[in-house]
Amino acid sequence: MIKKAILPVAGLGTRFLPASKSIPKEMVTVVDRPAIEYVVKEAVAAGIEQIILVTHSSKASIENYFDRNFELETSLEHKKKFDLLKEISEILPAHVSVISVRQPQPLGLGHAVLCAKSVVGDDDFAVLLPDVLVKENTAENDLARMIRRFGEAKAAQIMVEAVPEDLVDQYGIVDVASSPNEGESIAMQGIVEKPAVGAAPSNLSVVGRYILPAKIMQLLEKTPKGAGNEIQLTDAIALLQQAEAVEAYRMKGQTFDCGSKLGYLKAVLHYGVSHPVLGEDFKTMIRGLEL
Repeated sequence: MIKKAILPVAGLGTRFLPASKSIPKEMVTVVDRPAIEYVVKEAVAAGIEQIILVTHSSKASIENYFDRNFELETSLEHKKKFDLLKEISEILPAHVSVISVRQPQPLGLGHAVLCAKSVVGDDDFAVLLPDVLVKENTAENDLARMIRRFGEAKAAQIMVEAVPEDLVDQYGIVDVASSPNEGESIAMQGIVEKPAVGAAPSNLSVVGRYILPAKIMQLLEKTPKGAGNEIQLTDAIALLQQAEAVEAYRMKGQTFDCGSKLGYLKAVLHYGVSHPVLGEDFKTMIRGLEL
């Protein structure tokens, strides 16, 4: 059973400048909580019990957010603000731990994952890219389904979603024999980075969620630098495919790219209108806007 998840958060967030100049992009709020909390909650809902942050010296606020703040908790208790106290004390369940390791150099996603090797050990694990939020419409989330499928098929799982045919040149596209139904997996032949429109092997793009076997760490150690002079996770996955099956899992949920400004605004709208407390007032406010 997958119990560990790696969240690479060491990036400088250049797509989100100027905000990310002083605030980690993962800490920019979506409605009333930082974006990274949604990703952590997604992992916890899928059964993850250890969150491994691969971080940078400028990202201490992320670690602090998931730590206890006794002064704040005591102040809220004395002021009898028990609803707020409950909210901050339940950010992370008691059985879930968050630890961090440093990525000393920006050498790519594959290198970031490799930085967690000593913590992962011989365990299979998940990777969640915190730029991407996955909004679920069902009780069981997509990550949980990927974990279950990994256990059944003993094959690495790569989450994908369908994108418009005219936009395939903006994504990593998986090469598959046919498109699976939502919530199902299919063996894939590889990943083609930003193929030309009309030449893509499918319209299924890689989302940023992976379930990987422990052996991928050994492959990452052997993976030479690729695109951008960085160690690419997709290159290590290609090496893995030479020895065993890798499957593309087609998601049921909806994604939001919070690493981009428009994607972030879209996320705020969608999470805002569905917020249990603010949702109805937010909808009314939107209707009243003079655009």
